[in-house]
Amino acid sequence: MASNSESVDGVSGCYGDPDVLKVAVLKELNPTIKVTFRKCTDENSKKSVSLLLSNGFCVTAANEICRYLVKKEGGAVVSLRDWALIDYWLEWEAISLKPAILSSVINNSPSDQLLSCLTQLESHLTSNQKIVSCNEFSLADVVVWSTLLVIQSPESKLSSNIARDYPKIAQWYRSLARDSRFSSAVWAASNDKGFEGFYDFIIPSGSGKSKSTTTGGKGQSSKAEKERTQSASGLSPSSSTGDMIGQADIDKAMAHWNEGPDAAPKPRLHSHPILPIPGERNVLVTSALPYVNNVPHLGNIIGCVLSGDVFVRYARLRNYNTLYVCGTDEYGTATEVKAVKEGLTPQQICDKYYALHSEIYEWFNVDFDIFGRTSTPQQTQIAQDIFWHLYDRDLIKKDTVDQLLCTSCDKYLADRFVEGICPFCAYPDARGDQCDKCGKLINAVELKSPRCSICSSTPVVKQSNHLFLDLEKLQSPVFDWAQKSISEGVWSQNAQFITKSWLRDGLKPRCITRDLKWGTPVPLEGYTDKVFYVWFDAPIGYISITACYTDQWEKWWKNPEQVQLYQFMAKDNVPFHTVVFPSTLIGTGVDYSLLNHISSTEYLNYEDGKFSKSRGVGVFGNNAVETGIPADIYRFYLLYVRPESQDSAFSWSDFVMKNNSELLNNLGNFVNRTLSFIKSSFDSCIPVMTLSHDDSVIVVKVTQELQGYIECLERHKQRDGLKHILAISRLGNGHIQAHKPWELVKGDKNQKLLAGSLLGLCANICCLISVLLQPYMPSISKEIQNQLQAPSECNIIWDYFVPYLPTGHKIGQPLPLFKKIDDATANELKKQFSGQKQDTGASSAMGESSKSKLEAELAKQAEVVRSLKASGSATKETLDAEIAKLLELKKQLGISGASVGSKKKGKKTK
Repeated sequence: MASNSESVDGVSGCYGDPDVLKVAVLKELNPTIKVTFRKCTDENSKKSVSLLLSNGFCVTAANEICRYLVKKEGGAVVSLRDWALIDYWLEWEAISLKPAILSSVINNSPSDQLLSCLTQLESHLTSNQKIVSCNEFSLADVVVWSTLLVIQSPESKLSSNIARDYPKIAQWYRSLARDSRFSSAVWAASNDKGFEGFYDFIIPSGSGKSKSTTTGGKGQSSKAEKERTQSASGLSPSSSTGDMIGQADIDKAMAHWNEGPDAAPKPRLHSHPILPIPGERNVLVTSALPYVNNVPHLGNIIGCVLSGDVFVRYARLRNYNTLYVCGTDEYGTATEVKAVKEGLTPQQICDKYYALHSEIYEWFNVDFDIFGRTSTPQQTQIAQDIFWHLYDRDLIKKDTVDQLLCTSCDKYLADRFVEGICPFCAYPDARGDQCDKCGKLINAVELKSPRCSICSSTPVVKQSNHLFLDLEKLQSPVFDWAQKSISEGVWSQNAQFITKSWLRDGLKPRCITRDLKWGTPVPLEGYTDKVFYVWFDAPIGYISITACYTDQWEKWWKNPEQVQLYQFMAKDNVPFHTVVFPSTLIGTGVDYSLLNHISSTEYLNYEDGKFSKSRGVGVFGNNAVETGIPADIYRFYLLYVRPESQDSAFSWSDFVMKNNSELLNNLGNFVNRTLSFIKSSFDSCIPVMTLSHDDSVIVVKVTQELQGYIECLERHKQRDGLKHILAISRLGNGHIQAHKPWELVKGDKNQKLLAGSLLGLCANICCLISVLLQPYMPSISKEIQNQLQAPSECNIIWDYFVPYLPTGHKIGQPLPLFKKIDDATANELKKQFSGQKQDTGASSAMGESSKSKLEAELAKQAEVVRSLKASGSATKETLDAEIAKLLELKKQLGISGASVGSKKKGKKTK
C-alpha cells in the first residue's frame, strides 16, 4: 500500500459493483472521499474498482482501498479502532463470503460454503450488535454489509431464507439499511436502480440466466459464469488483478515501457556508517535478539532474522535509507548455567555461541549492517543512563520479592527456568514469566507445582529486595502511543491482539532486577549486587548495538520525526516490544524513536510436532548447513510457509514438492528456456522488440503483479509477495507456451520478428524476476543476473515494468538454476531429523540397568557437593566444577528415564 503521505486522485468503479458500494458508503460517511462511477456497457468493460494515487500507483483490491481510505481520510469513521478484528473480518469477507455469495447468486441457490459463512456470522452477531464493536459500526460492517446486499434483493430467492434462518444477521442488516448514509450509497452506487442494479451487475440481461428461476444448485455454471465469478471474487490467477485488460491499461503500461530505465530511479549506493538523511525515508530495522545459548532452529530463523532480512533487502531496492541491526542477547541465568555445564566462564560461553550464531546467519545470507551483542560497555552505559532517567522521574519502586531458589542448583531461578501449572488457565507447562497458552503474564511464585527446568527439583520461596518499573504510572501515555502507532503503522494482527490485551488488563509494576552476577550491573546503592532483568535490559541492546556501529547512534534512536522503526519477531516476544520497551523509553522523558511497524509471526512447527534440540527433532541452523541443500532453497521454503496468520509446519515432503514444482519446473524452467532460445536462435543477443498486442497485455499483467508484490512487501505479507514472483514466472511460461517461439523462428521474417520480440520481452521479465527475487533468494538472484549479464542499474524496485536489457544486449551462458530433489532424499532427511525413538524389549531392559547405574553415580556426586558446601573451604572454581558434574548426571538421568517410559510431548520451542 502506498504510504500515508500520498495524495488520492480518486476511486473509480462500475455502477452495480458490490465492491464499489463499499467505497460509496465510506463516501457518505466522509464526503471528502472522491468516487467516480461509470456505466459498464458490456462484460468487457467491467473492471475492478481502483484507487489511483497521485504518483500513478494503482490499488485494485477493494478491501485494501477501503482500509487505506479510512486510515488516511479519517473523518466520520473515527470509531474504527480495533484494526486487528477489522482485518480478520475483511480477510474473511474476501476469501470466504464473497466467493460463496457470487456462486450462490449465479445459481440462485445457497451453496454449502455460503451457509457455513452465514452460520459463522450469525453466531458472532448473537453476542455482538455489530461485527467489531457492541454498538458502533466499523469498516468490517461496511464491507460485509455491502457484499450481503445482493442476496437481500427481491430478485433473489435467498433473502427470505436469511430472514427465517439467520435472525441476528437480518436484524443487523436492517439496522444498517435504515441508516440514511447506507441507503444513499446504495442508490448512488447502483445508478438509482437499487437492488436490481447490483443483481444486474452479477447476472446481466442476456446472460441466459433467469433472475427468478434457477437451474438448481446442482447444475453446472457455464465457463463464462465461472470465470466471471472467479474474477469478481478476487480468486483469479493473480489475486491482485482482474482478468480484463482495457486499452487504457495497455497505453499506460506501454508508455512506461517505452520510456525505459531512464525514467526509473537509480539504485542508492550504500556506504557505512549509514545515517538518517533529512527528508528521505529513513528505515531502522531490528529483529528479535536471539538468545546466545540457543542454536537457532528453522522456526527461530523465519520468525525474526530472515523475515527482517527480506524486508531490509526490499527496502534497499526501493531506495529507502535503511539500517539493519541485530545481535545476540547474552546476559542472564541461562548463560551462567551453560558456563558451569561446559566448564567455561560466561564470557567464554558467549564468545563461543556468538561465533556459532554469526556463522549460521552468514550461511543463510542474512545481511545485517551490524550483528552485535549485549555484553558490551555500550550496553552498560546506555542501560544505566535509561535507568537513571526513570529513577529521577520517580518511576522506579523498591519492594520485596518472593523468589524461587533451587537448592539443588544453588541458584535463584530466572523466570524462564521455572515451569509449572498456569494459575489462570491450568496449562501444565507454563513458564515463570508468561503462559504460552493464554498469553498472560505470570510471577514465577504464582505457578502451581513449580519445578526447576534445569534439574526438575521443587524450588523454595525466598525473599529478596528488588527494583520495579512503575508501569501503572505509564498506562495512559503508553496507551495513547499504542493507539497512534497501530492506526498509522503496519502491525500484525497478533501483535495488535496481544498489545491491546495487556493494555486492557491494566499495566502493573514489573520487576527489573535479578539476583545474578552475569548481566548489566544495577548502579543504585544498595542494589549493586544485582543485575538488570533480561527483558528490561535486552531490548536496550538494539540501541547499544547501534552505538557499537556508530558513535552517532542518537541520530537513529533519538529522532522520531525522521526515523521509522520496524521490528520483526515471533509472537511470544510481542509484549516486551510493544509494551515494556516503549514504556521504558517513554518513561525517560527523552524523545526516543519508538516502534512504528511490527511484523510478528505465529510458530513454525516441524512435521507433526515441535522442534526439540534435546530430542533431536527438527532442523537447526548448523544442521541445515550439513544437508548440502543451498541456503536459498531453505530461504524460499521458509518464506513460502511463513506463519503469518496461523501456525505452519516445515514438511520435508512439501519442501521437495515446492522445490521441484515452483522452483525447478516453474521459475527455473522459464529462465532457462528463455535464455537458451536466445542463445540458440539469436546468437545470445536480445532481439529487436516490436511488441505485439499479446506482448503488451503481458506487460500490463506483469506490472500488476509487480504492484501487488510491492503492496505485499510494504504490509509484511512476505509469503504473498513470493507468490506474485511465481505468478510473473507463470505468465512468462504461459506466453512462451501459447506462441511457440521455437516454431516462429523457423517461419518467415514477420514470424521471426514476433519470436524475437517475445523472447526479448521474456528476457526482461527474467531480469525483473531477478530483482524481485533478491529479498528472498539473493544467491539465485545474483546467478540470474550473471547469466543475463544484467546491468547493476536494474537493481531497483520501481512501480512499473521497464526493460533493462535493450536490443543487442549480449547475455551470458544459460545454466540450470535448480536441481531436482528426489523422494528418497526427502525420506532420508526426514528420518535423520526425526529424533530418538522409544526403546522396547531388550533395549528397555538395558535402559533400566543404565538408569540404576546413573542413579548411584548421581547420589554419590550429590554427596560430594554437599560435603564441599558444608566444609566452607572449597574454592568457587572447585565447587562450580563439581556442581557441573552433578547437573550433567541429572541431565543424563532425565534422558535415560525418558527413553524407557512414555515420552512427554515437547513444548513449543520459540
